[in-house]
Amino acid sequence: MAPLPSAPTAPRSDEDAADAPPYDRRRAWLVTAMIVAFMVINFADKAVLGLAAVPIMDELRISNSTYGLVSSSFSLLFSLSGLVVGFLSSRISSRTLLFVMTLTWAVAQLPVLIVAAVPTLIAGRVLLGAAEGPAASMSMHALYKWFPAHRRGVPSALQIGGAALGTLVSAPVLTWLITDHGWRSAYAALAVVSAAWALVWWCVGHDGPFDHARPSGTGKQPPGTTHLPYRKLLLSGTVLGSISSAFGAAWALSLSHVWLPSYLRTELGMAPGTSATVISAVSAFSLVLLLTVSPLMDALKARGVSSRWSSGATQGFAVCLAGCAMAVFPFVDAAVPRLLLIGLAFGTVAVAIPLHYMTAAEVVPTAQRGALFGIVAATGTLPGLVAPYLTGRLIDGADTAASGYTTAFLIAAVVMVLAGLLAVTAIRPERDARRLGLGQEPHRALADSAR
Repeated sequence: MAPLPSAPTAPRSDEDAADAPPYDRRRAWLVTAMIVAFMVINFADKAVLGLAAVPIMDELRISNSTYGLVSSSFSLLFSLSGLVVGFLSSRISSRTLLFVMTLTWAVAQLPVLIVAAVPTLIAGRVLLGAAEGPAASMSMHALYKWFPAHRRGVPSALQIGGAALGTLVSAPVLTWLITDHGWRSAYAALAVVSAAWALVWWCVGHDGPFDHARPSGTGKQPPGTTHLPYRKLLLSGTVLGSISSAFGAAWALSLSHVWLPSYLRTELGMAPGTSATVISAVSAFSLVLLLTVSPLMDALKARGVSSRWSSGATQGFAVCLAGCAMAVFPFVDAAVPRLLLIGLAFGTVAVAIPLHYMTAAEVVPTAQRGALFGIVAATGTLPGLVAPYLTGRLIDGADTAASGYTTAFLIAAVVMVLAGLLAVTAIRPERDARRLGLGQEPHRALADSAR
């Protein structure tokens, strides 16, 4: 695919050609496959508590509010760890970071297997949240090290597609384990799978060549070594808009993981298998969107469409559309239209996840990308700390559970529409890159990597 033609590039010298890092296609796609599997496990870990919500609440005799508190505890250290690890990513290899994360996921499943109680549920979810907080941003950062900028659209979509695939695959498999072998069996299975992935990754996962350009030997500063104050980066409209779209998407995703399975079973009267099928269908819809939209963004950019419209406006409109569907479906009684609206409300937001990383990456020097991704992830995923517990309180405090769910979905809709509109308005990567003095650097890097 051609480099982005939105700005002219200087002729490339033989000296620059020698400095360009090599693109190892086979190794890059092997790492991509491992990271997709990483994201599958990541989202299976997130989904297990929601899929097991009804039997856990029945066995432990806990209220909706307590279950919401357990679910929100996952995010207690999620954002903080994402922030801290983001800054450490410039000093610690992605290979080591992802290895340690996944081993911790395995350990986090163990407390509830030893003693099934609210404190052990919370302890496991807090530890899991701390280990998964940097997962999406650091795996994307690791992925970007293997691909030049103009080739990142499809790998980015596959990385986030692993999240949708994780729910698509885990919903029926974990539901089968929970129904036929007890909910503890699902936790045990995830512990084994996480540990196995970590061992394979240690053997095949290495950092790629597109982290920092090699020195040229001429005394010139290579592309990607610019360092800017984080205050300037974080106050740029593109970064703020990217955080906003992530925030709106995360509100819907947190409800999807925690409360949608319970809503389908208790309010819509679905059997466990039927509920799992609906959740898998929503995830399949997300996966189709991810595999369609991100390559389309690359194609639009190759034809000269600015990032503001190709990836910025797209993510904002996706969150707005999902918010509108979220506001409508609780009032629809017909089964098929209601399920279609549920698919739009919880599936469409997946589009925003790879795109908000892509837009943020365009206005940050390469050396600071991991840290900025950590900041974006830390702030953009804060709804996971608020939305699950708030929803549980609303359900317990309402006259009926149905009215509590409706109120929670309406609040989510307002948040999502406002977040989407802010993203559409604020994300302007080309303008912000020029203002930050990065206008030539990204285009030169793109030209070098494409040749």
